[in-house]
Amino acid sequence: MNMSVNFAGIEMKNPVTTASGTFGSGMEYADFVDLSKLGAVTTKGVANVAWPGNPTPRIAETYGGMINAIGLQNPGIDTFIKRDLEFLNKFDTRIIVNVCGKSTGDYCEVAEKLSDTCADLLEINISCPNVKEGGIAFGQNAGAVEKITAEIKKHAAQPVVMKLSPNVTDITEMAKAAESGGADGISLINTITGMKIDVEKRCFALANKTGGLSGPAIRPVAVRMVYQASHAVNIPVIGMGGITCAEDALEFIMAGASMVAVGTANFNNPSVTEDIINGIEKYMRKHKISDINDLIGCV
Repeated sequence: MNMSVNFAGIEMKNPVTTASGTFGSGMEYADFVDLSKLGAVTTKGVANVAWPGNPTPRIAETYGGMINAIGLQNPGIDTFIKRDLEFLNKFDTRIIVNVCGKSTGDYCEVAEKLSDTCADLLEINISCPNVKEGGIAFGQNAGAVEKITAEIKKHAAQPVVMKLSPNVTDITEMAKAAESGGADGISLINTITGMKIDVEKRCFALANKTGGLSGPAIRPVAVRMVYQASHAVNIPVIGMGGITCAEDALEFIMAGASMVAVGTANFNNPSVTEDIINGIEKYMRKHKISDINDLIGCV
């Protein structure tokens, strides 16, 4: 039985990775999960310099998920390379580094610094606010998506995967823009903008007022967008958004995702990624499917 997939020229032992921001760089989870069993580990977002993140409170539980406004707190690329990549390189798994920035130059600087490291893929978080364009996220304007993709490709040694925001009118427009810019793959969806109000305190639950909604509540939206995007482009897709079990992961795969990323579920079941890999294998045995690739986009 073959569980391996080829994503943008990189061979993965299986299609399961982690969603950025929910798994750190695996250090916190290494006691619960055999990282070498994962197809890849996707790291928390890293910028060219350390970011302090947003003020607290910045996480709130909500029905069917959670809302976060962490603000992409990270130690900066230099510390990340010495600490996080050195740790991950001990394991037999692929490494996808999530990159964030406030300007095109920020992203390109990180891509250059990662060029001669053990990172296998770069996942570019374009839900970041573009400080030079009045704060609108890079990923909410098709022209900006194409432009930043093309610029990062000039500086990146590894395949580039653009992580798309669902907070747009037409996800296929953004997927096509990433492909036109030279992206080697896309990943979606990032969180959906949401809000929670504490009715007892009569104030916002998050200091930032709004945050990113993740978890099972967004999965049907994510599956729909992955289906649309995967049919709009000829580059591979990493699907994510509310995956908690093998059945959820298989929905994304059948919708057209070559890989799946597991996020919020890690917080209440630290071994969920291994459970999902085992569950997919069980499904394939039950239905006499010899190759996982036969399931990709089968609906």
